[in-house]
Amino acid sequence: MKRKKINIAFYIITIPMAVLFFMFHTFPFLQGIFYSFTDWKGYGNWNFVGLRNYLQIFKDPNVIKSYLFTFKFAFFATILVNIFSLMLACGLNSKIKGKNLLRAVYFLPYMLGVLIIGYVFNFIFANLVPMVGEFLNIEALKVNILGTKHAWIGVLIVTIWQSLAFNTLIYISGLQTVDRDLYEAADLDGAIGLKRFFKITFPLIAPFFTINMVLCVKGFLMAFDQFMAMTGGGPGTSTTTISLLIYKKGFQGAQFAYQSANAVLLFIVVVTISIFQLKVLEGREEKVN
Repeated sequence: MKRKKINIAFYIITIPMAVLFFMFHTFPFLQGIFYSFTDWKGYGNWNFVGLRNYLQIFKDPNVIKSYLFTFKFAFFATILVNIFSLMLACGLNSKIKGKNLLRAVYFLPYMLGVLIIGYVFNFIFANLVPMVGEFLNIEALKVNILGTKHAWIGVLIVTIWQSLAFNTLIYISGLQTVDRDLYEAADLDGAIGLKRFFKITFPLIAPFFTINMVLCVKGFLMAFDQFMAMTGGGPGTSTTTISLLIYKKGFQGAQFAYQSANAVLLFIVVVTISIFQLKVLEGREEKVN
């Protein structure tokens, strides 16, 4: 059988993109791994230090505190985003008037940059919410939450609101793959409401749930923009995520090599958790099917 000749246009399109991807993504990543084994400050000379940077990470209280906070934030954000987005998707997938308009409205936050949303809500929490608190005489609202020990909750609320759109879209895509005949058969058997959801709907959209869970955990473990815009890691260091710590200490604190090691460790953590999630959730999908 004669082998089909590949059109040269495909090479013209893909090779430049592959080169650019290597130059601006893969090569800097490999450089970061290399410098993580040195004492480079981001300028000047450097020396190999072996695993010293990696060993120091486990002794650094600031790094450990940032990891614990990042895990806490990622846990609550992942759970709440998936709960609310699944509820919203079920509502938007039902037979209601104006659902196409509502889908567009709910998707609008995702179209805006995280930094833009962060700065807007920074103003809202600092000015508008205290005004409402004064007017309604509610003590909890009179203070800017971003300046208190509960600042992370303010960031969490904004993150959930901004992240709902993408997750909802994925869940809607999953719900539209469910055969309507199954619901009609379930109605005849008396399976309605939550019973129908947990027995029919959720098992059938389990692959979409897996996608959302993995993407959420990965994204929230690397949270940076929203904290940079809204709290800057404060008050103090109470809302400093790993990504924010790497940026501040690496680029502003002359710890480039040390924070490169921290970035490599974060990469390993994210990949490990993602693989674990896929194994567990895909295993549950097989059991259901």
